[in-house]
Amino acid sequence: MKMNSIKKRLSLNFLTVIFITVAIFETLIISGTKQYYYKNIEDSLTNQVKMSSEFYTKYFSNSSLKENVQENVDVFWKQTSAQVQIIDEKGNILMDSIGVIPSEIIKDDSFKNAMDGKLGKWHGNVSYSKHKVFSVTYPLKSNNKIVGALRFITSLAPVDREIFAISMILSAIGFITLFTALVVSIFMSNTIVGPIKNLTAVAQKMAAGDLNVRNTKTLDDEVGKLSDTLNYMADEILKKEQLKNEFISSVSHELRTPLTSIKGWAITLKTDELNDKDLIRDGLQIIEQESERLTGMVEELLDFSKFVSGKITLNKEMVDINILLEYIRKQLSPRANRDNINFVVKKTENIPTVAMDPNRIKQVLLNLVDNAFNFTPEGGTVTVWTEIQNKYLILHVDDTGCGISEDDLPKIKEKFYKGKSSKSKNGIGLSICDEIIKLHNGFFIITSELNIGTNISVKIPIEI
Repeated sequence: MKMNSIKKRLSLNFLTVIFITVAIFETLIISGTKQYYYKNIEDSLTNQVKMSSEFYTKYFSNSSLKENVQENVDVFWKQTSAQVQIIDEKGNILMDSIGVIPSEIIKDDSFKNAMDGKLGKWHGNVSYSKHKVFSVTYPLKSNNKIVGALRFITSLAPVDREIFAISMILSAIGFITLFTALVVSIFMSNTIVGPIKNLTAVAQKMAAGDLNVRNTKTLDDEVGKLSDTLNYMADEILKKEQLKNEFISSVSHELRTPLTSIKGWAITLKTDELNDKDLIRDGLQIIEQESERLTGMVEELLDFSKFVSGKITLNKEMVDINILLEYIRKQLSPRANRDNINFVVKKTENIPTVAMDPNRIKQVLLNLVDNAFNFTPEGGTVTVWTEIQNKYLILHVDDTGCGISEDDLPKIKEKFYKGKSSKSKNGIGLSICDEIIKLHNGFFIITSELNIGTNISVKIPIEI
């Protein structure tokens, strides 16, 4: 129904524009034609009345106007086919070529203009004809004195019939044009609405859960771009769905492992016959370690949920980054010693304090260094160092580990993405780090080469 309404509106808009254009065009033509015909009549009558007036002045001005009328002197106006009236200077009609002599005195503006020596013009209705007439009035002179007026009158009926015929022809052309425009507008509307209807049908199928359906782009226009966007959106949703499923599978597996271990040791330690203190100590230690793993995974999931819902807020304060690095060194050095990894924390002197959320930046560094430890073999090196560059504090975490492939590198900050390495975790740690850095208006840059190592830079602006 909506598509039909769009189609109707488009067709109506096309027709409205064309109708207005045709109406204006035909009005101008008809008006111009009318003016042209009326102007020709005016010019013809004007020439005739002037010639007749001049002829009268030249050959008949020796007698009075009334005498000339009484003697039927009509040679000076017989050359015209128009109705002729001779009017004296007081407005009395002395002669009418068709015998129409009204009793009232002529006082119209046309006669007054003639008495002033000018050409008088008038058109309108008369009592003795149902058609409009046009008249011109011109002075008659005797010895350079105006003694009366000569009026030529012609009916506008023939001209009006011609104008009416032309108007009918133009109206017919206009209706043909509008009909043609209607057909063309319907066709043009279909070319616009058709792709939209197809796009809507595809979108409805996607909304119903069929994300494998795709829309075929017909033209490279706005609708075509919308089609590409819809197809791209479906591809991204499928990709995210796949990553989510992989994430759920991975998290389920990672949760199952420590839970199984905890449950197994809990059953073992519950046995009454267990008297081996070393075994009890080992079991409790494993339960503690697995519980810490579970706690870390749950905290990551909670953080991830907060970032997705936009509920994370920063508690910024001015932080001495060297103090933060010292905390990282003390907390992770025991693990570095246990894994036989050379852990180096370089402090830079004269580093200004920077506005940041210390707990969130600490979370970022712990996550990055923990990842570096996971992917760095025994005997390798993990280095944390800082520098100031272009009003940015840059935190570097470099390692000599296995590196990241070119295929994985652009994706490792995506939510739910897990690398191909068996040491990869649930795929949300780096995503959370990226969100924290963005909240600080910073940049998260990762470069890596396989079998050489990875270099991570966290750029945080120094607020002045």
